[in-house]
Amino acid sequence: MLYLFYDALFAASLILTLFYVMIWHKHFDVHITLIFILVPIETLGYFLLAHCETLEAAVVVNKLTYFGGCYLGLVILFAVCSLCDIKINKWVKLGLLLASTIAYLSALTVGYLDIFYKSITMERINGVNVFTKEYNFMHTFFYVVVIVDFLLSLAAMIYANVKKKQISNRVIRLLYFPAAVSVLAFFGGRRVIKNLELLPLAYVFAQVIYLFIIYRLRLYDITDSAIDSLVNKGDTGFASFDFKYRYLGSNQTAKDIFTDLNQMPVDKPLDKNNAFDANVLGWLEDFRQDEAKSVVYYSVNDHIYEVQITYLYDGKRKRGYQLFITDDTSNQQYIKLINSFNEELTKEVELKTANLVKMHNKFILGMATMVESRDNSTGGHIKRTSEGVRMLLDEMKIDPNNNIDDKFYFNMIKAAPMHDLGKIAVDDVVLRKPGKFTPEEFEIMKTHSEKGVGIIRQILADTDDDYFKGIAENVAHYHHERWDGSGYPHHLVGEEIPIEARIMAVADVYDALVSKRVYKDSMGFSEADKIMMDSFGKHFDPALQKYYEQARPKLEEYYRNETCS
Repeated sequence: MLYLFYDALFAASLILTLFYVMIWHKHFDVHITLIFILVPIETLGYFLLAHCETLEAAVVVNKLTYFGGCYLGLVILFAVCSLCDIKINKWVKLGLLLASTIAYLSALTVGYLDIFYKSITMERINGVNVFTKEYNFMHTFFYVVVIVDFLLSLAAMIYANVKKKQISNRVIRLLYFPAAVSVLAFFGGRRVIKNLELLPLAYVFAQVIYLFIIYRLRLYDITDSAIDSLVNKGDTGFASFDFKYRYLGSNQTAKDIFTDLNQMPVDKPLDKNNAFDANVLGWLEDFRQDEAKSVVYYSVNDHIYEVQITYLYDGKRKRGYQLFITDDTSNQQYIKLINSFNEELTKEVELKTANLVKMHNKFILGMATMVESRDNSTGGHIKRTSEGVRMLLDEMKIDPNNNIDDKFYFNMIKAAPMHDLGKIAVDDVVLRKPGKFTPEEFEIMKTHSEKGVGIIRQILADTDDDYFKGIAENVAHYHHERWDGSGYPHHLVGEEIPIEARIMAVADVYDALVSKRVYKDSMGFSEADKIMMDSFGKHFDPALQKYYEQARPKLEEYYRNETCS
């Protein structure tokens, strides 16, 4: 019996739809889902038409077949555009949907108005109901809607085949078949087999093709296939929590790593008394406050796991937190080995560098001592002024209003012995004169500050420490400048004089006052202090006066011990 043909198609469409439901994934295109809903409705209509006993019943059932006829082509068009990554303007979508709806509403008027069918009769031939219809203008409109949907689908597939390089050509070729077969069956099905509708067969064929397309697309969807591969492979653990820190679920890998998850009830809030919960709660709290804290490491059973924390999304909406847990033991052991090697290498380099610096400093100090040995008037001057500089800097460091830091402190003390290096270039007749200098001799002696800069630049030419080099040059060059501009060699005034030279000047003059020279006796502390205090604001930076006053007891104690020794 021919009606069994429609029975078989209806059953096949249901089976294919059930199979689709079994493999359904939330990322499947919604239009394909609609196709698998509409095709059984369409085949149901043909199934019922084949079994109708009266024309009145057939007219009602016929309206069901037009539901699929009016909307299936449109849904196929939307599915094709979605699969081909072609955006349709929302107003175009609305217009196409409105046209299909008008066509279907006009089909519903059959039996009441003659705008769709002028007339319809039914007779039963070979066990199948055969209808004779006389169409009206709205049926022509229905044809136009079907043809437009097909042509737009065809145009979209051709465009994608030419322009869309990221769309699989195999998928596009598969898309041609259901669209073309459905249109051919719609307009020419009865001409192939008289009194038999091939359109439901075309729709079932379309379901089969779309199943092939879905199977293929799941491989092309990198996001889904990557996640599925990670989950199935079992190397990555997943655990989810909502924004109230309630446990939502996890895979077996996560449960193997965090064994407490096996007893954790779904929807249970994290409890700080539980070891696992305390760890996770701390991680989530840190991530909530600072999203940069998205990676933590967890050690258990000689394994080190990297735990990445991200938001849990439902579409574009954040719904909670997701933990991705991977075994990072090998990588961490490698990093530990590299760090250990780097630490040993760094220590060795630091040791060798320290030795080189030590040798360099001894060389500089040796040169300064050699200069001092040529100068009859300054025995022990380098040692004493360096100690005086240190005492002044100690007081400056404890002042919270000062910007002095450890780097300046260290380099200033290291540079202090170099302040008189230029004297090595002064003629012995002047440098070793036992008495006071004549004006001409004093002018020659004054050249030691600029000559000292040249010597320091030569000594430190190959050093990478530009900061130290600058301090050493300034100390040698400007330590005889005076705050009021009466100093030498450039008569700098006030803060034009570098701070390191201003500090050096205080220690240098104090030593000259309280130390014995070949041309004078040492001055008493009280008399020297009076001269020093009167010199602040003239010879010395007035801002340094309080540091001198704070350091004075230590200076006097130091020089008293030096004299005794």
